[in-house]
Amino acid sequence: MKRQLFGLLLLIAAHGYAQAQSDVYLCVDDTGKKEYKNTGITKGCKKVDLPGITMIPAPALPKKAAAATQTAAAKPASGGPADFPRVDGGTQKARDNDRKQILLDEMKSEEQKLANLKKDYNNGEPERRGDERNYAKYQERVAAMKEDIERTEKNIDALKREIGNLK
Repeated sequence: MKRQLFGLLLLIAAHGYAQAQSDVYLCVDDTGKKEYKNTGITKGCKKVDLPGITMIPAPALPKKAAAATQTAAAKPASGGPADFPRVDGGTQKARDNDRKQILLDEMKSEEQKLANLKKDYNNGEPERRGDERNYAKYQERVAAMKEDIERTEKNIDALKREIGNLK
């Protein structure tokens, strides 16, 4: 039985080899550019002898795995596996409410952070600190403050979108 199977696999591989095999030509143009083609009718082309292509088919799936694959394909995508834990509606609603409260708390803290950043930023003219004798350091701090404000505003927008998606 194993010999017959091996012979069949060898026959399949040989059939694929015969179909995939074709002539390959290396063509060199006047500038020295090399190009591989499957036709050699142009000037400067020489046929290249390539070693044969070895094709090995994938091993067959065990019967249990094949059966599992077929039954998984037959199930609807929304159903999920049979042993997947289910959550009742009340528990899911409580989880959703908790999530919404967490998002609201996070948005409140981000809004407070934004208010503090804008206060410190002072419309692009924050007070200079004693360690900023160099004007370039002051400008770097102002630019960093502006980036922090923009990032916090984006976080607030993202949180608003998330809260809007919960409804």
